[in-house]
Amino acid sequence: MNFIDYSTILIVNDIEITLSELLPNYPIHSTRIIKNEEKEEFLLIQATQAIKEAYIASSEKKYIFLCGSTFRKEAQNSLLKILEEPPKNVVFIIITNSKSSLLPTIYSRLPYKYLKKSILKNESILDINKLDLKDIYNFLKDNQKISKNEAKDIVESILIKVNKQKIKLSHKELDFFSKSIKLLELNSRPINVLTTLLLSMANQKNKH
Repeated sequence: MNFIDYSTILIVNDIEITLSELLPNYPIHSTRIIKNEEKEEFLLIQATQAIKEAYIASSEKKYIFLCGSTFRKEAQNSLLKILEEPPKNVVFIIITNSKSSLLPTIYSRLPYKYLKKSILKNESILDINKLDLKDIYNFLKDNQKISKNEAKDIVESILIKVNKQKIKLSHKELDFFSKSIKLLELNSRPINVLTTLLLSMANQKNKH
């Protein structure tokens, strides 16, 4: 990805991959990455950190990356003034997964680049017909640090596999899939949602 020298918003598929492609183009000593290390939501504490960083004087251009799958409303409101009138030599680059994660007041202040690519949903690598606790444990272990959006892709890929293997699900079992997506949208921990869904699939298999 090319060097960006002005304040902008990037709408991307994967924040970490975007950072890994962008950062080699920037001088390490004048680049700051501000994100929530605990979860994917950008909170007021991160906004406060960004504002403090922006006001630390620098004779060189300083690049401040603000990263989050979602941005808390109060965090965005606190950033409004500084985004509109940034200190001298400060460039803000907001990286997020969705335009809807940003308030119109933020979105109207900066130009944006829509870099999301459509991802073809593949069927899950799991064999739902032969799913056992060992498979579930290994799968969850491999995916324990996935993002909300990656977890949603996994839920959809499992449903694709269920259909391909011609597994008949009851209305209640099908409801598990839509509930899983809703829980992920509400920022439930991806690992917990996937655990519940896969255990329900294993139980369903044992009934038949």
